[in-house]
Amino acid sequence: MTKQEINRPVQKYRVGNIEAAVWHNTKEFDGTEVGYKTVTLSRSFKKKDEDLWRSEVINNLRKQDLQKLRLVLKRVEEYLFFEGDDRND
Repeated sequence: MTKQEINRPVQKYRVGNIEAAVWHNTKEFDGTEVGYKTVTLSRSFKKKDEDLWRSEVINNLRKQDLQKLRLVLKRVEEYLFFEGDDRND
């Protein structure tokens, strides 16, 4: 694979140990190449017994999935802060 063929994110955003990478993808649909973007969420962590940072992928999401994810996460947040049991945080 040449350097030009390596798929790299078009944009990255990081807050603490959470990173979102935006990817541009293409797919052939009815004989036409169609472009679309996906988002990969990852979490960085360091094992106690190693001096090495690792990263794990949370999930791949399409643009139209983001609003659903935001709404679901908002509901989880509301539950945890307003209805959940604070003793198990």
